[in-house]
Amino acid sequence: MLIPLILSGGSGTRLWPVSRKNLPKQFLSLTSDDTLFQQTVKRSLLLPDSAAPIVVASDEHRFLAAEQLQELKVSGASILLEPMARNTAPAIAVGALQAIARDPDAVLLVLPSDHLIGDDALFAGAVAHALPLARDGWLVTFGIRPDRAETGFGYIQRGEVLGDHAFRINQFVEKPQLDVAERYVASNNFDWNSGMFMFRASRYLEELGTHAPAMLDAARAAFESANTDLDFVRLDAHAFSAAPSDSIDYAVMEKTTRAAVVPVSCGWSDVGSWEALWLSTERDANDNRLEGDVIALDTRSSLVRSHDRHLVATVGLDNIVVVTTPDATLVARRDASQDVKKIVDALKAADRSEHELHRVVRRPWGSYDSLESGDRFQVKRIVVKPGAALSLQMHHHRAEHWIVVKGVAEVTCDDKVFLLAENQSTYLPLGSRHRLRNPGKVPVELIEVQSGSYLGEDDIVRYDDVYGRA
Repeated sequence: MLIPLILSGGSGTRLWPVSRKNLPKQFLSLTSDDTLFQQTVKRSLLLPDSAAPIVVASDEHRFLAAEQLQELKVSGASILLEPMARNTAPAIAVGALQAIARDPDAVLLVLPSDHLIGDDALFAGAVAHALPLARDGWLVTFGIRPDRAETGFGYIQRGEVLGDHAFRINQFVEKPQLDVAERYVASNNFDWNSGMFMFRASRYLEELGTHAPAMLDAARAAFESANTDLDFVRLDAHAFSAAPSDSIDYAVMEKTTRAAVVPVSCGWSDVGSWEALWLSTERDANDNRLEGDVIALDTRSSLVRSHDRHLVATVGLDNIVVVTTPDATLVARRDASQDVKKIVDALKAADRSEHELHRVVRRPWGSYDSLESGDRFQVKRIVVKPGAALSLQMHHHRAEHWIVVKGVAEVTCDDKVFLLAENQSTYLPLGSRHRLRNPGKVPVELIEVQSGSYLGEDDIVRYDDVYGRA
C-alpha cells in the first residue's frame, strides 16, 4: 500500500503578511482555487494504488487541515497532532507508526504540504521510478533538476546508477555560496534537495532506531500514549517533547548507506519567498505578476497583490513586491524578499499581533473580523457556518451586543434560549453564560459590539464546546 504522509507544519513567516502563524502558506490559495495543502492531497490521490493520506499537523491548525480535507471530500484520512514542533524526523516517525498500523508493509510518500508542482504527470513518473527502490529497502528522495544557481536550497550529488532514473547519493550539501552553486549547476551532477521522500515505513523506523534511537523511543511513546479527539489523534505531549528536534536529512538520510535520489523536472518550488512565487507563476508582457485590483504603470518584473477590492496603483517600479492585507502592507525589493522573516521577528519583538493573526480570524465554527476598536470598545463582524455553534462561554470583563444582519441565530443567555432574525438584536450582560448557534442552512452574519475594561481574546471561560476546547 502506498500511503501519502503530508507534513503540515510551518510558522507562517516567509510569505508575510498573507501567511501568518495561525494561517501558514499551505492553507492559502496562491496559484489556484485550491490551497497548496489541497493541491498536495489531490496530487497524491492521483497516484496508482494510493491510499487515504496521513497528515501530521500542529494542534493550532487542526481545524484548517480537517476542513480543507472535507472540502475535497477525502475520507479515511488520519490527522496526527503535534503538541509542539520537533522538525521533520520525529513527524515522519509518528506518521510511519500510523502507516504500519494500517499495513505493516506500507510504503510512505512523504510530501511537504506547502510546495508547488507544475507538472503532476512528471512527478507521478518520478514516483513510479522510486517505488521499486523503496520496496527494495532504499530510502529515496526526489532531486529537482536545477535551472539556475540557487543559494537558498540544499543540493544532492548523484553517485552510481541504481536503475531507471535513480542514483545512489554521494553527498548532501547545505545551501552553498553562489560560486559553488554555479559550479554544481554547470557540472550537471547535482540536484536541489526537494524535501520529498519515499520508503517503506518499517525501513525508516529501522534506520531511525540505528542513528537516532532516543528520537524513535520518544516518537513511539508519544504515539502509543496518544488519544483520539473528534477526528484527530493527539500525540502525548510529555513523550513527544522528549524527542530531539532534527530534520530527516540530518537524522537519517546523511547517515544511512542506502540513500537514493530520483531526479525530476516537474515545475517544483518550495514557495519560500515572494520572489519564488513570482518565478513559479505566469507573468504578463512586462514580466509582472498582478493579482487583485491593481493598476501598474511603467512597472516591470514585479509582484503586486491587492487584497479584495482594495486598489493598489504603482508607477515606475522595477523588481518590487507589493502585497496588501486588511491590516498590513509589504513593500520590498523582489530579490530581498527572503528577508521578510526579519519583519516577523521585529513584530514579535514589539509584542504585536500581526505576525500571528489576520484581522479576519478563522475558527472551526466560522470567522470573525475586527472592524474597529478603541478605548473600552471593539466591533466585530462574526460569521457562523450552517449547523455550527460557538462554545457556551462567559466573560469577566466585557458585555456584548449582537445585531443579526443575515440569517437566523439561536442565542443562549443564561437560562433563556431564543431566535434572532435579521435586523434584531440582543444584549449579553457581563458575566452571563451565553452561546451563539446557527440552526439554519445559510451562514449567519452578525455585528458584535463589545464594551468593557478588557477586551482580549483570553477573557473567555468555556463551559461546553463541540470542538473540545472547553
